[in-house]
Amino acid sequence: MELENARFLSKLLSPWALFLVLSSLSFIEAYDSLDPNGNITIKWDIMSWTPYGYVAVVTMYNYQQFRHIEAPGWQLSWTWAKKEVIWSMAGALATEQGDCSKFKGNVPHSCKRDPTVVDLLPGAPHYMQIANCCKAGAISTINQDPANAASSFQLSVALAGNSNKTVKVPKNFILKAPGPGYTCGPAKIVESTKFVNGRRVTLALMTWSLTCTYSQFLAQKTPSCCVSLSSFYNDTFVDCPTCSCGCQNSNTKHRNCVKGDSPHLRSILNGPTKYSYTPLVQCTSHMCPIRVHWHAMLNNKDYWRVKITIINLNYRMNYTQWNLAVQHPNFDNLTTFYGLNYKPLTAAGSAINDIAMLWGVKYDDLLMTAGPHGNVQAEILFRKDSNTHTFDKGWAFPRRVYFNGDNCVMPPPDAYPWVPNEELL
Repeated sequence: MELENARFLSKLLSPWALFLVLSSLSFIEAYDSLDPNGNITIKWDIMSWTPYGYVAVVTMYNYQQFRHIEAPGWQLSWTWAKKEVIWSMAGALATEQGDCSKFKGNVPHSCKRDPTVVDLLPGAPHYMQIANCCKAGAISTINQDPANAASSFQLSVALAGNSNKTVKVPKNFILKAPGPGYTCGPAKIVESTKFVNGRRVTLALMTWSLTCTYSQFLAQKTPSCCVSLSSFYNDTFVDCPTCSCGCQNSNTKHRNCVKGDSPHLRSILNGPTKYSYTPLVQCTSHMCPIRVHWHAMLNNKDYWRVKITIINLNYRMNYTQWNLAVQHPNFDNLTTFYGLNYKPLTAAGSAINDIAMLWGVKYDDLLMTAGPHGNVQAEILFRKDSNTHTFDKGWAFPRRVYFNGDNCVMPPPDAYPWVPNEELL
């Protein structure tokens, strides 16, 4: 859709005007009223000086309310300001050593001018670990699992200077999770971090900090999820809009699809792209890896019930610690939820509790790959408010739905199941 809009605008506007319009569109896409302050903050704390440089602990804090980083996890890269090298690491490793031929005897861990660092896997040797490391690059949301909403590693840097006056801040930080989507600002020297250990407080010798914000448009050119609807009061099943996440006839190489009963499915999954993280989705009219189905299932005098089904149509991806963010006006009267954890959220500038973050309880927090077990279900019971409750004009259905932080494509409002005879409800 964005590309179609761009082509249309290009016929009407001058190149400079088009640039300004598209820049503003990208900015709007990066801002989300459901999580306006969401970001990943990276702190680089120098803990000690060495004869040739320093030892630092780098920590990524996920301050996003409903977007986490799943395995294979984060990748962090930067460009050194001088001729620094990574002498040693704990809790992570640099993916390339680079050219260390000028060093005799002991060789640095990485001599790359622009190193890329990844987290260690669980079960790494104890001497290579530090706190908050070794989770395959996974970082939880601050709401879902605060204890695992950070990831850290330690590095010893040489040829860097060994004082506040001689050390230079690295540049061009790039965070991938594991693909694109995050844009990082420049690292700036800030007030030194305080570390509390019992009754003793210590300070980092020097700290610099930067923030990285997420844009769904930068991460993928097409959406990754869509919403379908149904109700007890109307036999109409409203499927996801056609081509919500791409079309079967599209030439876009990442829009691979396969029929669920294809005899070639197993060979495709075990073929040359076995370890690819490019979605391989079940062929549908909407071509989305994830479909969220909202069913208004039951109604009585004081309460009404909703059933939510999340269906994984991606043959290559298990979704661990999945979550939904849903906007609906009746969340201020939520009574009971089954198979879910719940936390209320508030949109920017709003005092109304109409947004919920939902995620699975233990054993229901893993959404398996496409197939017979590739779905999870949960139910929500709402209490009716006589002043606002109605089933008319699609009121029973959500206004917005996010899966793992991605905004899902909703059906058009005029397609929602309407009440045949409102007096019956």
